[in-house]
Amino acid sequence: MKEKILIVEDEFIVANDLKIMLLKAGYEITGIASSVVQARKLIVDKRPDWVLLDIMLKGDLTGIDLAWELREIQLPFLYISANTNQTTLEAVKATHPYGFMVKPFRERDLIVMLDIAKYRFGQEKGTLAEIPLDNENEEIEGIIGKSSLLREVIEKIKIVAPAETSVLILGESGTGKERVAHSIHDLSAHKSNAIVIVNCAALPHSLIESELFGHEKGAFTGANSLRIGKFEQADNGTIFLDEIGELPLDSQVKLLRVLQEKEIQRLGGNKTIKINVRVVAATNRSLEKEVAEGRFRLDLYYRLNVFPIQLPTLKERKEDIEALADYFLKKYAASSRKNVSSISTAALNQLKNYDWPGNIRELEHLIERNVLLAKTSEIEKFDLPSHNSSPLEFNNGKMKSMEEMEKEHIMNALQICEGKVSGPGGAAELLKMQPQTLYSKMKKLGIKQGYN
Repeated sequence: MKEKILIVEDEFIVANDLKIMLLKAGYEITGIASSVVQARKLIVDKRPDWVLLDIMLKGDLTGIDLAWELREIQLPFLYISANTNQTTLEAVKATHPYGFMVKPFRERDLIVMLDIAKYRFGQEKGTLAEIPLDNENEEIEGIIGKSSLLREVIEKIKIVAPAETSVLILGESGTGKERVAHSIHDLSAHKSNAIVIVNCAALPHSLIESELFGHEKGAFTGANSLRIGKFEQADNGTIFLDEIGELPLDSQVKLLRVLQEKEIQRLGGNKTIKINVRVVAATNRSLEKEVAEGRFRLDLYYRLNVFPIQLPTLKERKEDIEALADYFLKKYAASSRKNVSSISTAALNQLKNYDWPGNIRELEHLIERNVLLAKTSEIEKFDLPSHNSSPLEFNNGKMKSMEEMEKEHIMNALQICEGKVSGPGGAAELLKMQPQTLYSKMKKLGIKQGYN
């Protein structure tokens, strides 16, 4: 049975284009309303399954006013609007839509957005949305484990990978965000082309535009030759924007324009270059909190957050620890050509009873280090940091000062990261702070930089 959609849009040309796209995709259109009053009548008479909702409508009431009514009667809706000012977007967010598309958009973006909205609605109602899954019973290479939380992640990867929509991967440092980005690329139509990795936190502020979009020779002092930017390098492929929350606001504006227009302009150039790039972004920050505190644009958040994938911490999926440990054991035993083939039951219990603040990355580093140090074919014991102790720690019978606890915490992080301070897998990333801040704290606390 065809799903019925009501279009609430006051511009006839836009509404008619939407109708043509949706009919072509197999939906039934119950009508077009240009005002909230008309929409109310059509909802009662035609009983649509979904509503596509513009914000600015004829009459005194807006699409946001209607959205609150739709939530009351539990009729799912998506916004389609060109209105992206901050105040409006905050009001939009409060109505909890199942999707938000910024005009102009492509036909395939609309259809994918509807599929994803149905999936979200199905999850919310406890039913599975009817989205075909390719290779449903196959594992994904490099993603190890059988826990229910991980199976949900794998299911989402398989749903979104064949589409062209943007993906936002959320999770703590070390949970495997880059691995998931590679999996999305490998299962997509872009798999024969490049995936370009960009660590947004590592881009110098003054060079962000040049790094992302390239520059012409002579564009600025020191630009002695043409530079092809990351987006151009990723044309017909995938670009993975890691730590997207670190981008400054002015760069966010430029990125939003690229996502909307599907074109770039090199710094110092006047030629517009069309690009076809799948965008996958990731962050260990709460972007909603960043938006609320004015550090991240809400319209960019909506553009990226079309299909979020939340990665569980290792602490939340401890049933996967044994499989992960075995995977890393085989990997590093082979690469180091060492005859280490097993982990004792006692050592496995150590791993399962530890809280893993550094997540999978910490486990991987631990296994790699112990394979190199192993003197027999079995790892019998792990030397784990004491992260599970009470926050009210004591030194010689006296409660430790905040400075002592902070120093010990940093030292533990450095131990986990094998002395690495900055960059991917470094202590700064683990502690969720800027490398410069960590270096400053280390100097103040008397922690020698020889760790790095």
